[in-house]
Amino acid sequence: MEQQTEYPAATINAAIMAGCVIAFLGFGFSATFGVFLRPMSADLGWGREVFSLSVAVQALAWGVTQPFAGMAADKYGTARVLAFGAISAALGFFLRGSVMNPEVFVLSGVIVGIGTGACSFPVVIAALSKVVTAKQRSFVMGLGTAAASLGMFAAAPATSVMIGYFGWQQTIILISLSFVAILPFLVFVSRVSEPTASSQGAGAFGNAIRSAFSDRSYLCLFFGFFVCGFHVAFIGTHLPAYIADIGMPILVGGWSLALIGLFNIAGSLLAGWSGQIHSKKKMLAGIYLARAIVIASFILTPVSPATVYIFSAVMGLLWLSTVPFTMGLVAQTQGLRYLSTLAGLVFLSHQVGSFTGAWLGGRIFDIYQSYTPMWWAAIMLSILAALIHLPIQENRKPEFA
Repeated sequence: MEQQTEYPAATINAAIMAGCVIAFLGFGFSATFGVFLRPMSADLGWGREVFSLSVAVQALAWGVTQPFAGMAADKYGTARVLAFGAISAALGFFLRGSVMNPEVFVLSGVIVGIGTGACSFPVVIAALSKVVTAKQRSFVMGLGTAAASLGMFAAAPATSVMIGYFGWQQTIILISLSFVAILPFLVFVSRVSEPTASSQGAGAFGNAIRSAFSDRSYLCLFFGFFVCGFHVAFIGTHLPAYIADIGMPILVGGWSLALIGLFNIAGSLLAGWSGQIHSKKKMLAGIYLARAIVIASFILTPVSPATVYIFSAVMGLLWLSTVPFTMGLVAQTQGLRYLSTLAGLVFLSHQVGSFTGAWLGGRIFDIYQSYTPMWWAAIMLSILAALIHLPIQENRKPEFA
């Protein structure tokens, strides 16, 4: 068994702060890219499915990349993986803003997805969770998730304003530069991102993966996180367009995503704190059930700016509050040695859900000129996810501690 290295408190705190900045920069603009859907589709004459497919491909590439990024982080250290991801994401966004071709735009989602998968907040929080105590782990995961949410809060209105001043094309180029800003902060993360499975071969990783997928608790987390991805991608990609379609100003859509990000800061921090004292599986089930109630209330109530902002605020509290509980349960039931790998695989399920939510939302709208079927699908999946998490055995002894 590989021992967990003890670092000075100042080194850990600096790494946590740097990790929060990386999560802020790496998540904000990629999570609020849906602000571009309506202006780009209208200006270029594309159907919404083109834009939605690019975002969906991005989500899927992110998900496929995540477990490999996790393996690389476990074996070689996190800083190198984050650097590769930041450069790749910058390149992908630069292509989106400089080549106006629908095929290239869709394929750019692959590059952006690989980049965001390698420099995403799950990679960061998995690394930081290895250098704190078990009691602190849930809170640190919540802190990293909150930092990503703060990025979302800042990025949505900032993007709307920049589109108004510079146009959507120049704004995308500026977004590409934000990923380059991640690189200096990797110095602090590198000081605590030593490999935890550097001596392990491919067979050892395979054994850990097989063991996880033979565990019912891990499977519940794997399939349940699909629903979270479906919700996040569908709402994040299509809510601004849905709001504009019913006659409200575009800025209302931008602020709706900003409010989701703002209230998700509180939701993530509360989840990180709650995970230290309450049953994580019960909290997860409650979050998904609450999502079903919130979405149903939103679509069954006459829509106005006030109801949009209320929906966004409440949904923000539930947005990524699933992450500290889900990742905490992966660590709790599977151990730390292969945490980045196994958390990455769970996140793959999340991103398959994201692909489905983002692409299917555009497809359904192009066919029916309405998002109503998607809203009801989101409600039914919420109820299913609430039930899926109940059989998890939180006290299972990890095989790979």
